[in-house]
Amino acid sequence: MSLARTLAVARRIVAGFRRDHRSLALVVVVPIVITALLAWVIRGSIPGTTRVAIGNQAGVTGDRMIAILRAAAPPVGAAGGGTNGVEIELVGDGPAARDRVKAGSAQVAVILPADLAAAAAGGMVTLTVVTQGTDPAVDSQAVAALQQLVIRAAGSMGSLGVPPAGAGAVVGPGTAAPVLPTIRIAHETIFLSPDADTLNVMAPVFLGYFAYFFVFILTGISFLRERMGGTLERLLATPVSRLEIVLGYGLGFGLLATVQVVLMTAFTLGRVPVPAIGPIGEWGVGLGISSAGSPILAFVVVLLLAIGAVNLGIFLSTFARTELQIVQFIPIVIVPQGLLSGIFWPVERLPALLQAVAHVLPVTYAVDALRAIMLRGDGLGDPGLALDVAVLALVAALFVMLASLTIKRDIA
Repeated sequence: MSLARTLAVARRIVAGFRRDHRSLALVVVVPIVITALLAWVIRGSIPGTTRVAIGNQAGVTGDRMIAILRAAAPPVGAAGGGTNGVEIELVGDGPAARDRVKAGSAQVAVILPADLAAAAAGGMVTLTVVTQGTDPAVDSQAVAALQQLVIRAAGSMGSLGVPPAGAGAVVGPGTAAPVLPTIRIAHETIFLSPDADTLNVMAPVFLGYFAYFFVFILTGISFLRERMGGTLERLLATPVSRLEIVLGYGLGFGLLATVQVVLMTAFTLGRVPVPAIGPIGEWGVGLGISSAGSPILAFVVVLLLAIGAVNLGIFLSTFARTELQIVQFIPIVIVPQGLLSGIFWPVERLPALLQAVAHVLPVTYAVDALRAIMLRGDGLGDPGLALDVAVLALVAALFVMLASLTIKRDIA
């Protein structure tokens, strides 16, 4: 082995990178930008107000408990003008409180039982706490905020089991101190089981984000080969218009994307059991995730997102000269959408500037739509879901126009 020849090969690689400014940026600039974006998301996230809807089924005793909780609740905007705090609203009975959580106007519902006074006198109070069950992060934060609130209010809970001091009440040295009841929280969810695992909740994210990622890579590299091989230039010499070329390529790649989306949807929602064979135990192909809504509607949403990814790949391939440069668009185009589209953190908790960015990203609308369909069972009659689908359709049409304009500019 010759050290000189080895070093010569290494110098050739380094010299190639020096001439490829885009690769240098990928090595030096992009990791710092992505890390800074992640730090901005984590450190700059808004704590958010925990909105609590209380259904009072305990009468006067329930009113006293609500007053105790409100007195102990940290005020909204307590920290430097932020939005942290607990906002308590009395909405009536238990079903009304559940409806508030189901509609999304409250993060957590607390249902005070009818036997609250007797339970407090007996030393054990069970509060039914209801969350949506579609986002474990939001649910855990809301339940944790409620638990902290109960701990702050615990010192005043002794008055629940005894009548309030008033006319005829005697309070003196011989009066026994009220017993502080133990508060137990029974957690329920509206859409999923409280024991649902992360996979059940993240399945819509996998379906949308991974389809977007792989379709973008497939289209970008394939269309780059068409350009580098001269096929696109020969097509432009024919009477075929640039828009027709883009639509034709989009339809061709769209068929491949459709096959991919069909396979991903089937794998995510279906499961084929495989019996045990010898020492290999019984297993299955597919995740078997149940969808509360229409699987066909979920497929349409993912397909719209994939069509947008097809035309985005055609658009960005114009700015690449090698397949490596197509891959270099991943940390610039795909990774930020994973950080900002509500996959890991709710969009409303992001810093204000990043919220504005998130609302122009197609993956944001796809994730919201897929969660609405698969976790909450919404249909197109829901205004929020209809808006998400309309935005995805508009984004797909926009990328078709951008791709056709880019081809014109590249060849002219």
